[in-house]
Amino acid sequence: MTLTMKTTTMSNPQSFMALDIDFTANTQAILINLAKCKNLPSLFEAVLIEAQRLTNADGGTLYVMSGEDEKAKLKFSVMSNKSLGIRLNAYAGDDINIDHLKLYENGEPNVHNVATFVALNKQLVNIKNVYLTDEFDFSGTKRFDRNHGYRSESFMTIPLLDHNNEVIAVLQLINAKDDLTDEIIEFSSDNEALIEAMAGYTATALENQILLHSHKELLDAFIQSLAKIIDVRSPHTSAHCQRLPILTELIAQAACEDTNGYFKEFNLNQDQWYELKVAAWMHDCGKLATPDSIINKGTKLNTLLDGIDSIKARFAALISNAEIQLYKQAMIDGNSENLEVDIKQIKQQYRSDFEFLSLINKGGEFMSEEFKKRVRKIAKYQYKNIEGDLEPMLHQDEIDNLCITRGTINEEERKTINRHIDITIEVLEALPFPKNLRKVPEYAGGHHERMDGKGYPKGLTRDQLSIPARIMGVADIFEALTAKERPYKKPMALSEAFSILKRMKNEGHIDPDVFDLFLKSGKWVGYAKTHMLDFQLDVTMDNVENYI
Repeated sequence: MTLTMKTTTMSNPQSFMALDIDFTANTQAILINLAKCKNLPSLFEAVLIEAQRLTNADGGTLYVMSGEDEKAKLKFSVMSNKSLGIRLNAYAGDDINIDHLKLYENGEPNVHNVATFVALNKQLVNIKNVYLTDEFDFSGTKRFDRNHGYRSESFMTIPLLDHNNEVIAVLQLINAKDDLTDEIIEFSSDNEALIEAMAGYTATALENQILLHSHKELLDAFIQSLAKIIDVRSPHTSAHCQRLPILTELIAQAACEDTNGYFKEFNLNQDQWYELKVAAWMHDCGKLATPDSIINKGTKLNTLLDGIDSIKARFAALISNAEIQLYKQAMIDGNSENLEVDIKQIKQQYRSDFEFLSLINKGGEFMSEEFKKRVRKIAKYQYKNIEGDLEPMLHQDEIDNLCITRGTINEEERKTINRHIDITIEVLEALPFPKNLRKVPEYAGGHHERMDGKGYPKGLTRDQLSIPARIMGVADIFEALTAKERPYKKPMALSEAFSILKRMKNEGHIDPDVFDLFLKSGKWVGYAKTHMLDFQLDVTMDNVENYI
């Protein structure tokens, strides 16, 4: 009977240092290349590709361990096949439509699949020909062969163990080939020794990257949760903290793609992209210190309750008092001929005044001087309070709030809100960011600065601000103008938003090159279709030049 399978129990990786293995310069270079990989997708792929190269294997798969105990499974993560021209990496976003392998089925170890067997027993398995063995279930492999016109024969499967001797991944190599004839051969004992030696170094590199990746995932989840908490605190900012990173990335992509214009020297490597992403997600973290009474101020008179209700009661008293006075005067004059007309007119006037106050109480992008004059005129009306004393219709603080030019926030409240950027900078500068994230405070803290130096909190000018900070400044304003959920204003159409941004560009508020790039690149088109309402989409690439 021909031996079709042999197994080798994995030894401690350190023991391979004592083996008399001829590590060539090429092999050493492979290990150095693995150490240079800075992220999981590239490392996973490099592990498989370099293992194929060492053994001259035509194909291979890397499974990554996920879960623990009876929920443990091997995730089909990387796949490569030279003959079929396949190279897929799930961690890089490729869709690998193959089920993961469970290590346990109904509470029992799954020893029918060679990969799960290797993971459970922590031993290498070398099979000469999968079509000549019944040791394992290779129905999936044979189905793959039929679907792709392929022939899988020799298999070598090896576990990758961490420093605790726990399996972190399983490497599977398929169809070793003769260097001269290119015929499929079995994996030799030399192949086993090389791969086992490589596995020790590979597992260390993988363990380090997996640990870094888990820390990164934790940081990502934390900062995104923080942004969501800020957004759910108030409907007035809707999903601002979640949408700004999207816009920031879109504009930064346009800047990186610019090869001839102002941004031709601008580029971001992988670490810098992540740095910008973290800054965008955390740009408003200081808002957690802003009082609810201000952040939730949906109307100009809003405190805990909307003060317009109190004014409504005053108008009711005013109308009642006016009716009484008209009846009294009619009795004195002995003439009630025009009484009903007079009462109707005065009711219409007062109701009109109240409707006007209700309207401006909601805030908006701009309030005219004419409207402010009308507020002050209404403020002089007098009504009798419950004690019968005359009081002015509006108190001074109500006049001041109703005359707010833009939005619903008065000057004192604006200062309190603006303080959030100081707190953001203080919080971010206090965090022990690693070297590749050191610019997060600067990027996040600069999105309210102006190009002419009239912004806050530091009054920095364009030359003092980095390109990422200037990008975030444009993204922040564009999102605020076009947000569709804010209760104090209607969603703004693109034409109006671009017109306002163009004026801000001309006034030295936002960076002119960033704004022009944003419009010319068309990066706003996809964002608008996804995050805006249909009626807002009144600008196309055909007429966007009108706003540059």
